[in-house]
Amino acid sequence: MTKGKVLQIGIIISLIGLISYKFAPKIGIDNFSGSTISSCILIIIIVTWVLSYFFRVVNGKMTFMEQRKRYRKKYEKVINDKLETKFNALSKEEQEKLMEDLEKHPKV
Repeated sequence: MTKGKVLQIGIIISLIGLISYKFAPKIGIDNFSGSTISSCILIIIIVTWVLSYFFRVVNGKMTFMEQRKRYRKKYEKVINDKLETKFNALSKEEQEKLMEDLEKHPKV
């Protein structure tokens, strides 16, 4: 989640609390009950938001993790393309020798 999104969500949450507090008397709810209701709404929203954060942490769905996975995928594609180009530039004998060496000394 970007900083801009966090700010937008914070403003929306504040507006929801303000609107529920201001309009409560207009629908027949006194100020004390209105402030209690708006506080409950705010607490529920914040607790839900915090729980969603913990859920994303546990499942590894954080923004940094997702960016790192995308970067790693692109990096591996570039490296594999370069290796394939170099391998294809070798003669058939050199390719066969390299393949034999790789079979003799497999990666641990």
